[in-house]
Amino acid sequence: METPNKDVAVQAPALQCCVTLETLHPGTATVKQTAVHRKVKLLLGRNEFRDIIVRVESPRQSLQYAVRGDIKLHKRFIKEGKATIHLRDQNVNLMISNAPPSQLLVFLRLLAGKRAAKEDSENGGIISARKRLLSTLPKTFDEISPFTLKEYANARGSSGLAPLKENNRVPGESPVSSKHKRGTKDGPSVKPKVSRVLTPLVLTQEQKRVLQAVQSGQNVFFTGSAGTGKSFLLRRIVSLLPPDVTFITASTGVAASQIGGTTLHAFAGIGSGKAPLEQCLQLASRKIVAQQWRKCCHLIVDEISMVDGQYFEKLEAVGRMIRGNDKPFGGIQLILCGDFLQLPPVTRPGEKQVFCFQTSAWDSSITLNLELTDVKRQNDQEFISILQEVRRGRCSEEMVKRLQQTERNNIERDGIKATRLCTHREDVNNINYQHLLRLSGVSQVFQAVDSDPSLSSTLDSLTPVPGRLELKTGTQVMLSKNLDVTRGLVNGARGVVTTFKNGGEGYPVVRFLCGTTTEIQHDKWTVRAGGGIFLTRRQLPLKLAWAFSIHKSQGMTLDCAEMSLSRVFEAGQAYVALSRAKNLQGLRVLDFNPSCVRAHPDVLKFYRNLARYRIPGNSF
Repeated sequence: METPNKDVAVQAPALQCCVTLETLHPGTATVKQTAVHRKVKLLLGRNEFRDIIVRVESPRQSLQYAVRGDIKLHKRFIKEGKATIHLRDQNVNLMISNAPPSQLLVFLRLLAGKRAAKEDSENGGIISARKRLLSTLPKTFDEISPFTLKEYANARGSSGLAPLKENNRVPGESPVSSKHKRGTKDGPSVKPKVSRVLTPLVLTQEQKRVLQAVQSGQNVFFTGSAGTGKSFLLRRIVSLLPPDVTFITASTGVAASQIGGTTLHAFAGIGSGKAPLEQCLQLASRKIVAQQWRKCCHLIVDEISMVDGQYFEKLEAVGRMIRGNDKPFGGIQLILCGDFLQLPPVTRPGEKQVFCFQTSAWDSSITLNLELTDVKRQNDQEFISILQEVRRGRCSEEMVKRLQQTERNNIERDGIKATRLCTHREDVNNINYQHLLRLSGVSQVFQAVDSDPSLSSTLDSLTPVPGRLELKTGTQVMLSKNLDVTRGLVNGARGVVTTFKNGGEGYPVVRFLCGTTTEIQHDKWTVRAGGGIFLTRRQLPLKLAWAFSIHKSQGMTLDCAEMSLSRVFEAGQAYVALSRAKNLQGLRVLDFNPSCVRAHPDVLKFYRNLARYRIPGNSF
């Protein structure tokens, strides 16, 4: 086995996946033979001649492929856990599927990097067939060594290996065709994005503990105040789970779109859950819905605080019955995320509010509750302290005075106005409509292109962009997708439309608060609707931003936010609104009154009981 260097950056993974082996006719792309291996390990190693070996290992057999000639990596669907390794000299395709996306990415980059480093090395020449035939060396397979920073630099310098930046492609992959490059007239911008490998984002000790619990198969609930990295950790967890048996859901369509999933209701297939259990079971027994339940091994639910407790109990019972398994949820691993001190379940007038943690289903299912406490969103310690107190339903006279002072903050800059956060949706619609109406100039209307126009209303709820977007020069807008994190073009970034391309009839040009001015083109959202149907919407990743609802702002970070909290009607609503801001300087609170700061007593009791699970030194 190769000895790791001290500047090791990343270790070769043993990739658990499905592999379809295609043998091609020489000189053509036609398939001669196909073999499917559903549950295998894919390993990287070296043989006795120091060739790089891709090994497909299953309980019944082990197949090895030497990477000596030209290879091509296809990774267009890497986020779905799919990729293809094309070994041209052997006329073989190794089609990988159902692989944890982040591990698949590491595997491919390591393969491409080692291949490039071998070609550049002095001893990297191909050993002749005669020497191989006459060799007396014993056959070996040694696990490949980690990819070192020095090795990466050497390979990159001589063989054109792409820099390891977030928006670069995997080294060795086929380049993007010219019609998909940014700025061409033939198609929209396509900028492949992959995670960092040699310089990964570091997890906190709390986040590592959650990740270890998930990887050990436990049913986990992790929580934390706004800005503690819950969404970041959730995406990391998703990238480590096999896509085919992992279902990513959230309590609302907006929250689901932010993590690339669907609503919990769409997955469950039992409607609102208000019907008797027998009727819910009948709904879940429909062929497509039942297939989802039986296929699911890992169920992720984001914003669990907004899921009604009685609905949660029915889900648990349905899971056991549909799957024919007496374990909680029929043996499905649960990964729940959210903050019960933020928005509670939506109930009708007169209905009792029941949280998930108050049910017997929670007690039988969740084996580990963990809270994140390290705040990442805000770097203003005074503001962090205020938010922590507001989250607990407390507001001292000093805090009231400080928040009231923000009413005088001038947070507009470069023509970009503050987004007004509202408690009611009708206020949002009215404010945005009135401001757009007051702008002079001709409107440009951008209509979404939906894969199924008859389900446009479903896409309205499952994607963060409208079916019809009307813009004018001077329109206040907000990005609804990460376009380029390094330039500050992230979900929630605020900007203003300055002009339109092609003489005023093309795409809008937006100046953002981060200092970047850029043309915004169409982007695509793919969501899973009820029954496992996939729907797509193509639209500009923009929405009007004079006003926004507090409910739909969950998970966002706003550059500048203004709010009136006089009509707050839910516990935790004031906290959600305040915590969208980065600091006190970017916040303006109108008519602040401490009576709007409330926390549910049952939730406070639940969080006090979590204290024993925290990292020592943290307190509630």
